[in-house]
Amino acid sequence: MSWHLCEPIDFETHNQESKSVWEAYNRGRPYRVPVLIGGSIRNLLENPSINRTGFTFDDFFTDPEAQIQAQLAYQKWVRYNVICDREMGPPKNGWELSVDFQNSWEQGWFGCPVKLQAGKVPDTTEILKDNKHALYNIDPPDPLRGNLAARGMEFFEYMHDRCSDMEFEGLPVNPPATIPGEGTDGVFTMAVKLRGTVEACIDMYEDPTYFHDLLDFVTNNIIRRIKAVKEWRWLHNESAVDRGRYKTANWGFADDSIAMLSEKDYAEHIYPYHKRLRDELSDGSPISMHLCGDATHLFPFLNARLNVKSFDTGFPVDFGKLRDTLGPDVQIYGGPSVMVLRSGPPAAIKAEVERICSSGIMAGGRFVLREGNNMAPGTPVEHVMAMYNAGKQNGRYK
Repeated sequence: MSWHLCEPIDFETHNQESKSVWEAYNRGRPYRVPVLIGGSIRNLLENPSINRTGFTFDDFFTDPEAQIQAQLAYQKWVRYNVICDREMGPPKNGWELSVDFQNSWEQGWFGCPVKLQAGKVPDTTEILKDNKHALYNIDPPDPLRGNLAARGMEFFEYMHDRCSDMEFEGLPVNPPATIPGEGTDGVFTMAVKLRGTVEACIDMYEDPTYFHDLLDFVTNNIIRRIKAVKEWRWLHNESAVDRGRYKTANWGFADDSIAMLSEKDYAEHIYPYHKRLRDELSDGSPISMHLCGDATHLFPFLNARLNVKSFDTGFPVDFGKLRDTLGPDVQIYGGPSVMVLRSGPPAAIKAEVERICSSGIMAGGRFVLREGNNMAPGTPVEHVMAMYNAGKQNGRYK
């Protein structure tokens, strides 16, 4: 197995096909299931076979030049080797940069210290684990330069200066369009990151007053930050299509930690805060949610009460049951687990794709096949190719 495709791809033909697949899907008349592969910078930094930059996660989190070079190297590897239904080959409009602190950014903004972990993805330390009442002494962080956001702004400004005359592989390098902060990993997930998983769950039952003070603090500050970052972006981009509108169409968010709650506990303790987010940030149109793990027991409630019409799933997922429960009009992203995709062999991946596509999930034409969820470092490109080809073969609509 290898990390680079053995045979070159006709990028123009591939890109035309992918465009056609998505156009048909978006018109509501798909002729086959679109196939996507999601990943992150981990796939470069944790795989020495493709990481020619020499940079580590420590560099990526502390040095903006390292972040630039690693992002460009990763984008090139993905575009030339990870086949799915998106544009491959040289980017027509140039390479795109972003400020990226992985899943540490939001809790880092709240004040959780970042822990560098010797070559592994950095994490954060809970600031309320040992003294939960310190919550009442925390000042709301500055939306643009509070805690880890200060470093994010420094990276943003460095990237803009650096990209003024920068090229990579003969194409321009485009600076970030904004800073992190317009999305959220979720109010309960942030409460867990600040307080600790066990501690937050115990608080929910044994000290509900404190628990809801914590959720209220987190929710209020997330909303305040998202609006402030939008305002900042509008000041720097007069042509922004959403200029002046805090509430947007097709709004979405994540909250992976709700997977461990029953529907009753979610409805009582977390739903009111999700509703507050939706009411402040969505224009009332259907919204989307990213939920790793198995949160499918909550999907009917989220669909009915939050108007979630698109779910990005993790694993394990009973796709046939999920489609039967939600009906044909709800969009579902999902597919083979990242462990299956990484370990293979290709025959097992093909069999899993066939099983999923024949489960009934395709009914209604609102299914997108993707890895479940976020490609693991060390996944051979032959395994990705096997999933893509199996999706093309088994995801046909008659």
